[in-house]
Amino acid sequence: MVAYDSLGATYARTRRPDPRIAVQIHAALGDATDVINVGAGTGSYEPPQTALAIEPSRVMIDQRPPGSAPAVRAVAEQLPLRDNAADAAMALLTVHHWADLATGIGELRRVARRRIVVLTWDQRVFRERFWLVRDYLPEAAAFDDTRATPTDQLADLLGGARQEPVRVPHDCVDGFGAAYWRRPSAYLDPQVRAGISMLAQLGDDAVEHGLARLAEDLATGRWHTRHAELLTLDTIDVGYRLFVADQ
Repeated sequence: MVAYDSLGATYARTRRPDPRIAVQIHAALGDATDVINVGAGTGSYEPPQTALAIEPSRVMIDQRPPGSAPAVRAVAEQLPLRDNAADAAMALLTVHHWADLATGIGELRRVARRRIVVLTWDQRVFRERFWLVRDYLPEAAAFDDTRATPTDQLADLLGGARQEPVRVPHDCVDGFGAAYWRRPSAYLDPQVRAGISMLAQLGDDAVEHGLARLAEDLATGRWHTRHAELLTLDTIDVGYRLFVADQ
């Protein structure tokens, strides 16, 4: 599990919910009257009907905005909840941090009466389509290879699930890994990188060479020439996937 007590101190600044992604997540939850948010972090994308947030890091809990759902410190693999505790359970960009994926998903299925919604990414698509890891930071791609959840495995653990692509807007306000795909200079900002676990966990020394090449390509215009087509797009699919499973 990631030590978010040290890595998550700036999340409230760079990891704000994007309203367009929020619409898709909330639609996936359907008409659930109460929701458990597991691996909740600072509370991004929690719908108004969130009954409880589960988060192991006190630092992350302390960054939750006033009026958020109550939060308890616990891990996905051992939820302090009764069976069938809520209509729905959601886990957003968190399953890759869990120590035991199968046990954590089993816990989601135990506490959700009707529906489970999980946001993650398809590493094969991410590696192929996202220029930052493909062209500049193969170290980050290799690191994600070790922790990304195979999508077919996740679907099986959920007992079957439909998948929806989550397209990333060019001006996405939630600073997750590929959020700045059309704003490449953002990745040169240490504060931005601090909010992206694949970069924060590697550390600046491990990515220094790749970032230096990116800075040079931006200064010379090579990046803009190479990726001119990207600059014409409003959204992009780089592999983020929303899994929706009915109980």
